[in-house]
Amino acid sequence: MPDRFLGRQAELKALTDAYRAPGATFVPVYGRRRVGKSELILEFLRKHAGLYFLGKQAPAALQLQEFLAEAARVLDEPLLTNASFDGWKPALEAVVGRWKRSSKLVLVFDEFQWSAAASPELPSILQEMLDRQWRARGNVMLILCGSYMGFMEREVLGEKSPLYGRRTAQIQLQPFGYREAALFHPSYSRVDQARAYFLCGGVPAYLLCFRQDRSIDTNIVEQLLEEHAPLRQEPLLLLREELREVERYAAVLEAIAEGRTASGEVAAFAGVGERALHYYLAGLVGLGYVRKRYPLSEQLPPPRHVRLGIDDPLLRFWFRFVFPNTSYLAQRGAEVVFRDRIRPQLDAHFGQGFEHLCREALPFLYARERVSGAFRVGEYWSKDCQIDVVGLRDDGFIDLGECKWGARQETASAVQELEGKMQHFPNRRNATVALRVFQRATPRREPRRKSGATSVRIHGLDELYR
Repeated sequence: MPDRFLGRQAELKALTDAYRAPGATFVPVYGRRRVGKSELILEFLRKHAGLYFLGKQAPAALQLQEFLAEAARVLDEPLLTNASFDGWKPALEAVVGRWKRSSKLVLVFDEFQWSAAASPELPSILQEMLDRQWRARGNVMLILCGSYMGFMEREVLGEKSPLYGRRTAQIQLQPFGYREAALFHPSYSRVDQARAYFLCGGVPAYLLCFRQDRSIDTNIVEQLLEEHAPLRQEPLLLLREELREVERYAAVLEAIAEGRTASGEVAAFAGVGERALHYYLAGLVGLGYVRKRYPLSEQLPPPRHVRLGIDDPLLRFWFRFVFPNTSYLAQRGAEVVFRDRIRPQLDAHFGQGFEHLCREALPFLYARERVSGAFRVGEYWSKDCQIDVVGLRDDGFIDLGECKWGARQETASAVQELEGKMQHFPNRRNATVALRVFQRATPRREPRRKSGATSVRIHGLDELYR
């Protein structure tokens, strides 16, 4: 397990720039549950004096008293602990008024949705303080942080929010990419780092659940399948935080996880009409859990070619293997379910994860190869072929890629497959086609040039992580 703060350099720079900006500043920080928002802010506070308050589901008076107790500690003003104020406005005036340093006071409300739920007037009070007091003094940096995406976008960032238009910057914290995710398990092999990413994605709290002294298989059993495992109910908690009718959303996700990618198939499985399905999909797409995929080429695909896919790795695994086996887990236990229901299909599931990773890796390869033009990355399918990775480049090139997760090297057969698929890819501008094979093992030799393409490049897992 890492014993230091990892990554987030761009986000720390954004906070530092806002801190150094003249006048009072305001930065909302939001993102999905357990993505590392609080850790980011606490890391920032290691170098900047601040008052960190964590909201909770508690009465307003209790939260206000806890805020004053924390202010008393930070400001070294013991009398604030037992002070009595009639609401948040006089309390904030007293706290900021006692700040005597020349530097800014970083004022953090974490899990802001709970403080605002107990005190609905709080956003308006903060807006008034920003506009009428703090901007003139220029000695406050306000950070509002929340896990409820809908709340933050509506009540903090939205046009109807009292705080609308006042932010200096905003940070929507995203999960780590595959290369930063590997830092959480430095003693794992590259293959196991990739497997952990296929299961946990880039969410720090999920990655931290996976122990490096356990195999990936054992971690699946202990962290995902056992009755009291930390991730056993995590996907349902994610849905319950943001959505109503959780059962419907769960049915939609199960349908997609099992390979039903057309909206009609998903609607039939979930027991909703296709028109109603659009409502549920909008919620899942808005949260970043589901993505509508289109075949990438130079021509616009017809709407009927859309496919649905689960973008979040934990949800993809959980709704494929855990949710459908709930009863079997209760009857037979985690180890039996893993052996009988999961292990036989796990490599195929990892193969899908590898395709996602390779598409994520292509921009890094372009940077290393000094590709300077704009590009789009995706996949392509038609009735004639399925191409795992497509890179459409503005410099007159098209990259087509095949992904092979199997332990055995299948370079020659993969190249042969790609050459056949290349004939079915629409290339209306007659761009130069380059082929790429992505595989688990490091290639043994340079690939031979092919007559139908300018080059064939082989990328092993080690290169993708380099």
